[in-house]
Amino acid sequence: MSAEKVKTRKKWKGLYWGLGVAVLAVGLLLFCQFYFVDNLSPNDTFLNGTTINGIDVSGMTRKQAENIVSYSLLSSRADVKLTLHYGDQKWTFTGSDFEVKNEVEPVLTEVLKVGHEGTFLKRFKETNKIKKNGLAVQVSYKTVLGGLEEKVETIAAEIDKPASAPEVVFDPEGDPMFSLSEGKSGISVDRGALYARIDEGLQEGKEVDIDIPVVEIPFEGSEEDILGAITQRSKFSTSYASSQPARKNNVSRALGSFNGKVIMPGEEVSFNNVTGARTTENGYKEANIILNGAYVKGAGGGVCQASTTLYNALLLAGVDILEANHHSLPASYVPLSLDAMVSEGYSDLVFKNTLEAPIYIKTYSDNENVYAEIYGQPIEEGKSIRTRAEFIKVLPHSGDKIIQDTTGEYSNKVIYKGEYYRVRYPREGYESKAYLEYLENGEVVEEKELRHDYYWPQEGIIVEGTEELGEGMTLPENDVKFIPPQKVTGTTNETVRAKIEKERPSAYNP
Repeated sequence: MSAEKVKTRKKWKGLYWGLGVAVLAVGLLLFCQFYFVDNLSPNDTFLNGTTINGIDVSGMTRKQAENIVSYSLLSSRADVKLTLHYGDQKWTFTGSDFEVKNEVEPVLTEVLKVGHEGTFLKRFKETNKIKKNGLAVQVSYKTVLGGLEEKVETIAAEIDKPASAPEVVFDPEGDPMFSLSEGKSGISVDRGALYARIDEGLQEGKEVDIDIPVVEIPFEGSEEDILGAITQRSKFSTSYASSQPARKNNVSRALGSFNGKVIMPGEEVSFNNVTGARTTENGYKEANIILNGAYVKGAGGGVCQASTTLYNALLLAGVDILEANHHSLPASYVPLSLDAMVSEGYSDLVFKNTLEAPIYIKTYSDNENVYAEIYGQPIEEGKSIRTRAEFIKVLPHSGDKIIQDTTGEYSNKVIYKGEYYRVRYPREGYESKAYLEYLENGEVVEEKELRHDYYWPQEGIIVEGTEELGEGMTLPENDVKFIPPQKVTGTTNETVRAKIEKERPSAYNP
């Protein structure tokens, strides 16, 4: 065969192959066209073989299917029974306990996308699969139960417990004084998991019994931060070195009642309530007390030094004082207007913790001094508090007053007229003020008047006998000297002021 004939034959053979491929492509196109016309539903209808809650919705539009499925769910919602358990607690609801709602449409919208969205190949596979196996969808009864979220939140409020921080343990005699107990984790209802369980259960049937899932909430704070937020806010001491043992006992006994005491935010404290009755049964002894401007023996003598020591420590710590009163006579252990007299049923020291955290009180004593320390949240860096006492003037006394011993109360001292016995010396009084000074970096930025007090002068008292001298009797020489009313000059005031400043207790200086 000639070369020309061979070339012609190959040309025709290639043409036949080309025509064959073209015919095959057209055939495939026609197959697909007819296949999908027969098997693919329009984009707004469900594929053949689709059922929702057992209802055949093949060829239906979304709205048609929504009407039928919603009616079926709403008609039987009253038969729904939902029971939730947590431990020994149980909550049961029926369909009638819920509001009526209809959220079937979003579910149907998602089902309608099957076989209608995506690539040609994806739609082909989905359509062919449903044609063979069908598509069964179960819509949960949750879609028609309104107010489920509110009921879950009501239940969660009974279950949820926040994590508790470790509690501060205060041992004023310990080293360290402050430690922490073990914190406790909290719990919270796992809302996501619970809704998933409810949804799954309500897809499977009308009666659902579910254990409420919870998650543990650990305490996220730092133990170091908790302990680091407690610092000494103040310290104050007074001297009782010259006191008798009974008085020292009473001061230490009363102040010791506050050792280790924790005052919570907003809590009010009464000194008298904490220290209790001043009785021997309560550990107090007889010592000098001030009564009506004079020193007399009484149970609990010295307790006012305990209240005064605590009072000044509280002032320096920035604790609010609700009640504090001065003595009728100035106290020797603090400046004027910085004492705090207490007496059962008459005068009290009352304070309140207005800070955001607890305050902790430590008290102790040695043979010469008693101490009070206040701990709590730190005072801002660079800031501090101090007290200032201001002497204003002397209030002159009126001298001596002579009274006759008509009742015989002093018959062992005086009997006859002209016999005298001094019961009390006259005492000058003082006017004074006390202030709180607030400092920043050592400079006073604010001053607040605490008190304006008058320690009233006391007249002297001399008693005289009432019997007439018998004939021939003479009175022994009497060494009682009558003191006239006091005259006060500017020099006297300046002298007293200087004396008070000189004798100011060193413990007063913060």
